[in-house]
Amino acid sequence: MPSTTEHVGRVWEVDVLPTLQEYIRIPNVSPAFDPAWASTGHMDRAVELVRAWMAARPIAGLDVSVERLPGRTPLIIAEIPATDPDSTGTVLLYGHVDKQPEMVGWREGLGPWEPVLEGERLFGRGGGDDGYAAFAAMSAIEAVQATGGRHARCIVLIEASEESASTDLEEYIETFADRIGQPDLVVCLDSGCGNYDRLWLTTSLRGLVAIDVTVRILREGVHSGAAGGVVPSTFRVLRGLLDRIEDAETGELRVPELRVDVPEDRVGEVAATATELGEHVAGEFPFASGSHPVADGDPVAQLLGKTWEPALELIAIEGVPDRPRGGNVLRPFTTARLSFRLPPTCEPGPAGDAIVRALTADPPYGAQVDAGVVQGASGWNAPTTASWLATALDEASMQSFGQPYRTIGEGGTIPFMAMLGARFPDAQFVVTGAMGPGSNAHGPNEFLDLPMARGVTASVAHVLDAHARHATET
Repeated sequence: MPSTTEHVGRVWEVDVLPTLQEYIRIPNVSPAFDPAWASTGHMDRAVELVRAWMAARPIAGLDVSVERLPGRTPLIIAEIPATDPDSTGTVLLYGHVDKQPEMVGWREGLGPWEPVLEGERLFGRGGGDDGYAAFAAMSAIEAVQATGGRHARCIVLIEASEESASTDLEEYIETFADRIGQPDLVVCLDSGCGNYDRLWLTTSLRGLVAIDVTVRILREGVHSGAAGGVVPSTFRVLRGLLDRIEDAETGELRVPELRVDVPEDRVGEVAATATELGEHVAGEFPFASGSHPVADGDPVAQLLGKTWEPALELIAIEGVPDRPRGGNVLRPFTTARLSFRLPPTCEPGPAGDAIVRALTADPPYGAQVDAGVVQGASGWNAPTTASWLATALDEASMQSFGQPYRTIGEGGTIPFMAMLGARFPDAQFVVTGAMGPGSNAHGPNEFLDLPMARGVTASVAHVLDAHARHATET
């Protein structure tokens, strides 16, 4: 009988990799970036590709279906009965098939929709975020059965709106609540890893608020030579409004509602992880020559900054023509989309309201300032890891990587986690992933590190077996 690692390696080489490459070729961007997704057809192609692969796995009792609620993106649900008929536990495993858009800046020879294998890294949009998750979840369950292990009843959910803040998932969770049941273990494969040397457990995720703000001074544009010095620039007014929100020198956000106290256990975890990662906390990012990160040389401050501090980025702007078409015109308006990353325990509703108040109160020159929240998602702080699970994670990481597991907070948002954390407060959570330094989720040159993906898969298989055995013992 093969070992779990051997079985996972064979499945990945023979079955997963070719299908994952085909998945990368499908430009199934999330509904937020393709409002016509239903007629475009890419999402349906991706869903069917993944469904068919899942349904073909040699897993006892497997049932796979695609559910479609009116006006919603589809959801793949796989149900696998427990290996022990007397088992009462349920494990929920999660991933998604929708993708971020192309982005620019792919290096020569690479592109978003053409998979390229360089050594043990698979380049292309969505392979790591989060196309691999369905394959990893099913391969882990298959490996448990193929190697004589145990697992509780498993429900695999693969959604199609995660990159749009999981706008459709909650309705599916409500609709199929009886079918899903009450999971006592949730495995989410949409997170990242601090390096590729061990298994990483995500213990916190930041929340998100996106706000559109428009500053308007004129009814129409006018000659900048005639009006400059009399008519204020909408861009300058916007800059001033942003100064109410953010310290331009340090990046520190000035809105009190965006700050929280960091739990003591997370402070300790950050210190341990900073020791592990050191300069690699910032070293994973492609800084331009001569530039350097915030808190340069202080990995503790950097980790806290990317996990428990709020941050702002202007991610889009309107009212500004492309450079070749920009005339000498004093523009009538400027619109910006502001993306705020929020600390895990910061509520997006009050935070968004506070930002809007700060932007719109008493605007300079009596400018028309309109601001509103266009997206909000809660962060998540993990419950204390049970002793049996900590032991299982250590054993899994030792078997797959030769080193014990470590914990890390993530700066990104997985709306599903806050939803499931609230719905299943007594569940244990294994939030992990294969996207590590340089993998560049959402950006150009995204890649999936294949040894890490295989290691995560084998680790999940070990945890599933440990969970079933723990339930039997207790």
